[in-house]
Amino acid sequence: MAKAYWVATYFSISNPDAMAEYAKLAGPAIAAAGGKFLVRGTAAKAYEKGLKQRVVIIEFDSVEKPPPPMTAPAYQAALKVFGSAAERDLRIIEGLA
Repeated sequence: MAKAYWVATYFSISNPDAMAEYAKLAGPAIAAAGGKFLVRGTAAKAYEKGLKQRVVIIEFDSVEKPPPPMTAPAYQAALKVFGSAAERDLRIIEGLA
């Protein structure tokens, strides 16, 4: 069964304080649901569009169902804190093997 990868790319961050609070809440909620953080931070280099914003990649065991944190109460609480703190794109991608 292929692993799943949660990929979040941030285009802009308008409220860094809310983002920091979201991270404090979301990180443990995602880890408790089996997510393993592989990448979390600002790009070291940027090509093409040149956006050096935040990128997060989290590994989950399976792509068969939505990642557990999406519906978990702890992650939902983190989303409330997140609000409109940033503009981001969130995708779930199936691994190759």
